[in-house]
Amino acid sequence: MTAIAQLKRPLTATAGGVPWLPVWSVPAAMRAVRATIVVAGVFAFADQVVGNRQMATFAAFGGFATLVLVTFAGTRRDKLAAHAALAVAGSVLLTIGTAVNSSTALAAIVTVPLAFAVFFAGVAGPNAAAGVTGALLAYVLPAASPGTISMIPDRLAGWWLASVAGTAAVLLFSPRPGGSQLRAGASNLASALADQLEAALRGEASDEHLAALIAAKEDLVARFTSTPYRPTGLTARDQALANGVESLEWCTALVADAVRERSDLRDAAPADRALLAAASAALRDVASLFAGGDARPDMERLERCRVDAAAWLRRLTPEREDFSEAARASFHAHMIALAVIFIAANGLVASGLADPEWLAALRLRWFQGRAVLPPPRRRATSLAAIVMRDTSLRSVWFVNSLRGALALAAAVAIADLTSVQHAFWVVLGTLSVLRTNASATGATALRAVVGTAIGFVVGGSLLLAIGSSTTALWVVLPIAVFVAAYAPGTAPFAVGQAAFTVTVAVLFNLLVPVGWKVGVVRIEDVALGCGVSIAVGLLFWPRGAASVVGDDLADAFRRGASYLSQAVGWAIGTRPTEPDQAVQTLRAGLRLDDALRAFLSEQGTKHIEKKDLWRLVGASMRLRFTAHAVAGLPGDATGDTPARVALGNRVQTLAAWYEQLAELVGKPHGRPVTALEPPSFADDDIVDGSSGSRYGIWLCEHLDHLREHLGELVRPAMQVAEIRRRPWWR
Repeated sequence: MTAIAQLKRPLTATAGGVPWLPVWSVPAAMRAVRATIVVAGVFAFADQVVGNRQMATFAAFGGFATLVLVTFAGTRRDKLAAHAALAVAGSVLLTIGTAVNSSTALAAIVTVPLAFAVFFAGVAGPNAAAGVTGALLAYVLPAASPGTISMIPDRLAGWWLASVAGTAAVLLFSPRPGGSQLRAGASNLASALADQLEAALRGEASDEHLAALIAAKEDLVARFTSTPYRPTGLTARDQALANGVESLEWCTALVADAVRERSDLRDAAPADRALLAAASAALRDVASLFAGGDARPDMERLERCRVDAAAWLRRLTPEREDFSEAARASFHAHMIALAVIFIAANGLVASGLADPEWLAALRLRWFQGRAVLPPPRRRATSLAAIVMRDTSLRSVWFVNSLRGALALAAAVAIADLTSVQHAFWVVLGTLSVLRTNASATGATALRAVVGTAIGFVVGGSLLLAIGSSTTALWVVLPIAVFVAAYAPGTAPFAVGQAAFTVTVAVLFNLLVPVGWKVGVVRIEDVALGCGVSIAVGLLFWPRGAASVVGDDLADAFRRGASYLSQAVGWAIGTRPTEPDQAVQTLRAGLRLDDALRAFLSEQGTKHIEKKDLWRLVGASMRLRFTAHAVAGLPGDATGDTPARVALGNRVQTLAAWYEQLAELVGKPHGRPVTALEPPSFADDDIVDGSSGSRYGIWLCEHLDHLREHLGELVRPAMQVAEIRRRPWWR
């Protein structure tokens, strides 16, 4: 059972030590102490005081679900809400599981939509994802165990006893929550951005400043990408934090590009210097916000400086010799300021200092060019919006939920049809080894069976030595629970399986003494459940998340290129209507983020470095942000037909290249891997020099900056293409 908890990405358990020995972890030790007190306590109360075996069984397993299988993050209030939700959801699932267990067909049929809904609920955020396994335990235990409707009150009493006691233990005995690592990384990067801008304004920018900026960016990305699901949830504050992280990464790219082109800004236009100084000051306040302070970025000052800088540029005439250079410098200043506005606004909402409706109104103003703020309206951060985004075979949440539901339904049916003694072990064996690809599932299944066998040997020997002494079993129980609760995340998978097998043997012998035979039964049932999981993996999703990552990469680049083409067409006057691909492009990017996290959390060799994969994700995000910025420019921005033609040619070149990139990383369809070269633009000097529109020069800068970074994508894209063409078992 403790192996189920390792569905989440485990800690490194063997670093610098003996491979099978657990590593020391204070959180794991506190978790083990809580579980020992609560599980042994509620089991003893229900069995010895109340004298109800159903209540005792569900109290013990409910304790494991509450204290071992789930670990909720956040403040005590967040944890209380999450545990309350788990208790309520578990009660509903427990009732349904008991009601359907009398019919094999009914149980199997009901398991599909129910298990799918529970798995898919993980899209709601990290705490929802963390609670999936615990909630499923509340269903599979009664669904695959003998029972009648009359047992529901006793089972619910045991579940709620464990839920209340477990929640109280978590709230009273948990490590003091430290500061958010993600917020700390965001604060550091905001400070590094401010340092870089101020150094450039003083004429003191250096390679050391740039290196520190890139290091801070990589550190933030590492913190953001280190979990198997997005570390932010559905609330407006969570969404604002995630958007703030993405905006910081984009701003880093803009600042780095600007500094590489012009590191000394002492002789820049006064209006541009004022704008960058305001951006730097706002970044300082953002850094304070993410660090827990209450500083409010002066966004009004930033807006005034943007207006002043734009007015200064409009006063320049194209006949001036320095017009093109001034327009390029102004482009960098305005884009950095725009990114900082995004960061500051999201920082205010993420820190609870601004209403999310205010942020929605500001976005309408910035991106649609409205001078007057529209009436506030609520942003689409509801669960319904997320469900719409992920209801697709290109969503790793959707496909993995479907696969898990089918595997559990098959396990329920097979366990009942084979008339095994403890059918729920078959289902738990399936649940404990489910992974997103067949090869990883197979490896985990082998460790699960080996761990169970080890546990049988240890537990059987222990029971033979104890004999019929109930007192000795009660002495052994808390020790077994402690080891089983400490193992997840600190010890290899097999150790967790072995520890839980010993715990189960002791529990069942306290309820119904059967000696060492309970261990043999569990080995057989776990092996059967593992086989079911492997079979379903082979039939439905042998490649796991790897195939979805490639498909989502292709979709993100295609959507982004379409959005960019529409945006440029709108800006140069060749498209009569505003771009309509913004929402679809954002959804594709979020699906890609989820798919890549799932892929990286899978076991096995990846054949490609994590940073290369995130470089591809970052490229799709840069494409989306660029298209979004271009879409905010006034229509017919270039002012002359030759510039329109030249810019149209450039965006067509980029769109065609992104289509080639999408074909390369997308479904192979039997195509060989073809070489991909970075695109080049024709020498359209008319865009740079003779165009009378500053927006034309800005559009050129946008497209050029996209093109300059495309060479970095060739190698990782080729690697993804080669991986997709290998057999799944390799």
